[in-house]
Amino acid sequence: MSEAIYPPESVYNCIPKEQEEIKNPPRYVSKHKPAVVLEHNLNKNAKKTMGPPKLEPPSPEKYLKKHSKQLEAPQKAEDVPKIYACGVRRPPVPGRTDRPLMGIQTKRDFLQSTSLVPKKPKASCVDTKNGDKQYLENSGLVPKYILKKGYGEVPAYLRQRSEAEQKAQEEYERFVREQNVMPQLSDEEQLAAIEGLKKKWDELHHEYQGLPLIIDTLSKKTRKIRLEEQMSQLQKDISFLERFKTIYIHKN
Repeated sequence: MSEAIYPPESVYNCIPKEQEEIKNPPRYVSKHKPAVVLEHNLNKNAKKTMGPPKLEPPSPEKYLKKHSKQLEAPQKAEDVPKIYACGVRRPPVPGRTDRPLMGIQTKRDFLQSTSLVPKKPKASCVDTKNGDKQYLENSGLVPKYILKKGYGEVPAYLRQRSEAEQKAQEEYERFVREQNVMPQLSDEEQLAAIEGLKKKWDELHHEYQGLPLIIDTLSKKTRKIRLEEQMSQLQKDISFLERFKTIYIHKN
């Protein structure tokens, strides 16, 4: 067992062994490297924005002097002769004994002679505390539309529409009378039917008011539901008869 783990002793084991040097593979170098380096060196200074590389240094004699940037007013030329717009000599001033010209009317005399009517201010109302105002003409506060000629009259297109509807209804009633398809319910019969339905509804309502406050049995609940259904049906029939003026009676 010990022989399998430990090698047998030998004199040759005492001889020092040479250590093998581990050599790494050579580093990869691209074949395009010289071209890339050359292109980089050529375009290295292409995008610099600091101005031209060579500038002439300022001269020490051309320094900034005091008040050199202030604007100076142009000098007045005293020797330039004055030029007047009117080159014609005006007439002399009239004397004290000269007679003035008659029949000349000035603008001032015209304004004094005519009686000018002052302009009327537009009606307006002030609606804020700051004095903002608006004119009453377009504000809706002045009743100017009621003074129109056709105010309050029914428009012509509405009259034509109502006349057309009435004419169509009359033609339909005449057609039904000629055909004699179904008998028509008269106005007296319609009123009598409505009165009868209302009387029946009053009776059911009186019976409904007489129901006990506490409904705890099945018969009381059934009676209440039956009365409510009958009353709602009567209301529908009454509204139907009151809504339509012409009602036809089916033969069957």
